[in-house]
Amino acid sequence: MKDNLSIVWLKRDLRLWDNEAIFNAIHSNQNVLLIYVFETFLITDKHYSKRHWDFVKQSLEDLNNTLYQYNSKVLIIENSIEQTIKTLQKYYQVTHVYSHQETGLFLTFERDLAFGKYCKTQNISWQESINNGVQRGLKNRATWYDDWTDFMGQPEFNFNPGKNQLLSITHIEKLEHHFKLVSLVTTKNTSFQKGGTSTGLKCLNSFLNDRNKSYMFNISKPRESRTSCSRISPYLAWGNLSVKQVLNATSEVYKNKTNNRHINAFKSRLRWQAHFIQKFEMEHQMEFRSVNKGYTELNKPRNLEYQQAWKAGKTGFPLVDACMRCLNETGYLNFRMRALVVSFFTHSLWQPWEDCAAYLASVFLDFEPGIHYPQIQMQAGETGINALRIYSPLKNSKALDPEGKFIKQWVKELVPLDATTIHDPSSISYFDQQLTGFEIGVTYPTPIINDKLARKYASNTLWKLKDSPFVKQENRRILKRHTLKDRSIMLKNS
Repeated sequence: MKDNLSIVWLKRDLRLWDNEAIFNAIHSNQNVLLIYVFETFLITDKHYSKRHWDFVKQSLEDLNNTLYQYNSKVLIIENSIEQTIKTLQKYYQVTHVYSHQETGLFLTFERDLAFGKYCKTQNISWQESINNGVQRGLKNRATWYDDWTDFMGQPEFNFNPGKNQLLSITHIEKLEHHFKLVSLVTTKNTSFQKGGTSTGLKCLNSFLNDRNKSYMFNISKPRESRTSCSRISPYLAWGNLSVKQVLNATSEVYKNKTNNRHINAFKSRLRWQAHFIQKFEMEHQMEFRSVNKGYTELNKPRNLEYQQAWKAGKTGFPLVDACMRCLNETGYLNFRMRALVVSFFTHSLWQPWEDCAAYLASVFLDFEPGIHYPQIQMQAGETGINALRIYSPLKNSKALDPEGKFIKQWVKELVPLDATTIHDPSSISYFDQQLTGFEIGVTYPTPIINDKLARKYASNTLWKLKDSPFVKQENRRILKRHTLKDRSIMLKNS
């Protein structure tokens, strides 16, 4: 007779503490096996790249370092979830599967629907827990903020398995013979943040203990923000830390009345994080089309040369190029610079947001679908309910990187230039180019567009469309669905 077994299916919740799925499995009073499945359809998806899977592997290795103390580990394989359970059923009576609801790509939503049907045919109880307060099946947002606040006010779920409750390493190693295993060896690259709860906690603590002191002052600056911002976004995106854990740790600092202005600003952004993911949960088609259907009329012509220059950081606009090269190399940009590169792509280059969405996802180490798509559409000016923001690369460059330090770090061709010329190299006179040996179009690209004219065209077109009856009709639908009771002010940035 087979032993009963409860499965914890880890996805974007790669932590042991404050993991409701693990907590519920442990309290099933059965043997428990934690699994992570590298699914081929996701590994090959255009939104993901090696940097993501290396981060996941590092996170799993960190989990195992803790689980070894309990004589257990995660079963890590390459397979589909359905085939994985089918194989495990040959050796155990799988009675329960525990996981979190995933607000992910449409591909993962389809997978979950299929897996739910499979579980019913096998009499397996699949229990999904709410992830970070994001609720499934909402028709409107009338009470959402209060519900989310209540969720965050609940105690964290502890990790306290019974003796020998977790399947032992010996038993797991026997199971491994029946699966395609995945090596946790990753490329050593110090340019990327390392995955894992241990590293995530160190990052959070260093921010709360010291780095937050200039948070609000440097939040938009491309260079200074790399240390003044929390940098915990990948640890939230992949679930090394829960939002509740971060809020609780932040609240402890707040109690000490130390630098509260900056800490409170940081806490507000944790609320916004959940707000956008909830929005995507309720508007999943945002992955494929504008949330405001009125903007499908735009039909922007694709220019692959423009798109390639933007990806490579060779547009002739120093701050844009520095941002893209930095992003390609490190996987991180602050919020303002992300807005800038999307604005430049969708407004200045007049390219469809769909063409930059997957690429940016593949290079953002902290790619979170629920934040990614709402933000891209907001910056592209295609929601209808938000202020239209069309960023000037030159104005932002002078304001946020006045001495050009960030630009020089990432665009080496511009190192010889001083603060008076680095923001707009194309304005350097022919005589000065001869004196310095810097030649626009050779040393560094000539701007691929006339940005002032391009931004004016984008502004005129989008403002005109914003007044169309269909766009206004869609605005009413969106507001009705997403207005927060007694908190309409939040819609200014929603």
